[in-house]
Amino acid sequence: MKLTVVGGGSTYTPELVDGFARLRDTLPVEELVLMDPAQERLELVGGLARRIFTRQDHTGRITTTDNLDEAVDGADAVLLQLRVGGQAARQQDETWPLECGCVGQETTGAGGLAKALRTVPVVLDIADRVRRTNPHAWIIDFTNPVGIVTRALLQAGHKAVGLCNVAIGLQRKFAALLSVAPREIHLDHVGLNHLTWETAVRLGGPEGEDVLPKLLGGHGDRIAADLRLPRPLLDALGVVPSYYLRYYYAHDEVVRELRTKPSRAAEVADMERRLLAMYADPALDEKPDLLAERGGAYYSEAAVDLAAALLGGGGTPYQVVNTYNRGTLPFLPDDAVIEVQAAVGTKGAAPLPAHPVDPLYAGLMADVTAYEHLALEAALHGGRNRVFRALLSHPLIGQYAYAETLTDRLIAHNREHLAWA
Repeated sequence: MKLTVVGGGSTYTPELVDGFARLRDTLPVEELVLMDPAQERLELVGGLARRIFTRQDHTGRITTTDNLDEAVDGADAVLLQLRVGGQAARQQDETWPLECGCVGQETTGAGGLAKALRTVPVVLDIADRVRRTNPHAWIIDFTNPVGIVTRALLQAGHKAVGLCNVAIGLQRKFAALLSVAPREIHLDHVGLNHLTWETAVRLGGPEGEDVLPKLLGGHGDRIAADLRLPRPLLDALGVVPSYYLRYYYAHDEVVRELRTKPSRAAEVADMERRLLAMYADPALDEKPDLLAERGGAYYSEAAVDLAAALLGGGGTPYQVVNTYNRGTLPFLPDDAVIEVQAAVGTKGAAPLPAHPVDPLYAGLMADVTAYEHLALEAALHGGRNRVFRALLSHPLIGQYAYAETLTDRLIAHNREHLAWA
């Protein structure tokens, strides 16, 4: 089995490699290709990756290349984890929206749209080259904004599934709080990427006992603190929202915070410099503890599980993924990309039937789905008016004066990445 990671020079990659090494019985990788145009980073990451395989007695071969066609040739699955423009572009995404009093974040609001405009054309070009070289390969997208990028891939007819680590992270946290094995926890996870709610936490599977009331009653303060939301809000909702919902439920508070502290992009850039210095040490043969602060917790386990299921090697029967709605949530279009529990196999992901969704959540999902449709139109076809329409539609923006100003600033800061600008 051959797997290719596009964006293999990312400092995330040792987390992924560690998962491949530990879970080799689930996903027996014979060749792992790390592809990245940043050769210097790639060699540092590739060296550590080989040492991780050696330490864990994995017999698979790890190769590195900056040649995409060579990397994907013969691959059974291609994982996408790229960042167009790097941390410098992320720094911009997190700062110029604040000048208008809007949240600055790399996947949400105006910054998220900027990332989508930079990313979608690049990802579609990669996917087209994968299809020409190996039309049977699966594409697993971890590149943000996952919902919009996955929708672009599916709309273009690619064999693609989107993946996020939010659900598996919550599953692990809930399992620890309840003192049960993670495999015993099944989440009724519903929404869009980075806009999700846990409406039930079941023991044993989709039909198991819902222990969410018990979880909130006994551990509500801890959960609220992790989400940085007030406990009374969780009690009023009766569900556990994703931490990304804080950008909606406490928008002005978040903006005030972001204006008074270093950006997350600056923090990550510093962390990456430290990580790369560690990766250069030939004695290091395991992922360093610092990597846990980089983000992407449990990404490797989710990725291995998904790849194994898509390639027929097993994996857990139900997984939270991003895929077409196709009637699962009847208040959304069939071609919306939703993030829900699905049965995953060699034919792809089939969402499980969903329980009725409270209008409090369904309304916001519908609003953001409309935005994602307009955002994808802007990413595919360009044009100032399409960018303006997407920004005007976003529930965190909504006012025409803000949308006008943000449109101009988005284009000014991203001109080098926008062929039409």
